[in-house]
Amino acid sequence: MTVFSLDTAQSAWCAELRTLAAERLSPLAEKGEPGHVNRPLVAELGRLGLLARLFTSGALDLCLMRESLAHVCTEAETALALQGLGAHPVHAYGTRAQRAHWLPRVSDGTAVAAFALSEPAAGSDAAALTLRADRALSADEGDTGTVAEADGAGRWRLTGEKCWISNAPEADFYTVFARTTPGAGARGVTAFLVPADRPGLTGTPLDMLSPHPIGALAFDAVPVTADDVLGEPDRGFRVAMGTLNLFRASVGAFAVGMAGAALEATLAHTSRREAFGGKLKDLQTVAHQVAEMALRTEAARLMVYAAAAAYDEGAPDVPRRAAMAKLLATETAQYVVDTAVQLHGARALRRGHLLEHLYREVRAPRIYEGASEVQRAVIAKELYAAWEAL
Repeated sequence: MTVFSLDTAQSAWCAELRTLAAERLSPLAEKGEPGHVNRPLVAELGRLGLLARLFTSGALDLCLMRESLAHVCTEAETALALQGLGAHPVHAYGTRAQRAHWLPRVSDGTAVAAFALSEPAAGSDAAALTLRADRALSADEGDTGTVAEADGAGRWRLTGEKCWISNAPEADFYTVFARTTPGAGARGVTAFLVPADRPGLTGTPLDMLSPHPIGALAFDAVPVTADDVLGEPDRGFRVAMGTLNLFRASVGAFAVGMAGAALEATLAHTSRREAFGGKLKDLQTVAHQVAEMALRTEAARLMVYAAAAAYDEGAPDVPRRAAMAKLLATETAQYVVDTAVQLHGARALRRGHLLEHLYREVRAPRIYEGASEVQRAVIAKELYAAWEAL
């Protein structure tokens, strides 16, 4: 396989995924309640073996799954991606006990995971996190039984807020990033695995443009111990960036899937629609716009595949490639979906139309997991670092 094309088996698998999405996932997605975790949909992803594949496959495989599902059912794609995002830190950095307890349940769709990084005043600037992890001062202070230790060593209490957290407040556990060393920037953040039933942890759903479950979390002296740490204390930023480097390229794949669906709908509409004495596709201005949509979508797809292949090969420039892939693909999808709406006219704005749905879905990926402006900053930083190393 090259980064420029898929082999026969990969192409067939993508086609199979689109069929599964249409026949088994879309009906469950339609029954889901907007703004809430669709547990039957998550469970079906588990039965199909797609959630388990999150932990046994590489970045390219993840991209193919996300693109294929997004082309047909964005709700299924998002449910899959959020399971991966929330649980990848456990898979990659968790202890044997953490992995044994949570990963089988994530894989079969009986436990819902969430990635809790963003805060009300610290979104794109993840190093500015203020959620505090204060050391416990005594063995009985805040003792909870299940998390207490004999002498209070290796115990913290989390105090503060998280915001814009997907799957909150309905997830079963959260990968939470908290500040363990004040004033240390990125070097003073620790990642914790926090079950949703810990005392002091509460959440509130947020009503967003997209119909996905997103909420805010409040931590009121939530107890955690050394057994809940993912990776090492004060090294949580590495956990976050390692996770985002994998998933950023696949956000691009999600965007490419939506762009592909919008392009396909536009081809069908402009081939049928009569206007000005002929088909819309016969108007040069329309044909050129459709060609531009296809050109940009294919360019974004190739960059996503290239970034994923670089990750799988352990290339040193993964942060730059992942940032480029996410930036190009999400900005491209916004353009393609918007153009598709324009070419469809008012019908595309009607509630329930595919493009009305995609128009709401396509906006958020330009913000989450690092806004477009952040991706440009990452790209520039990596370019100058490489230049100075010559």
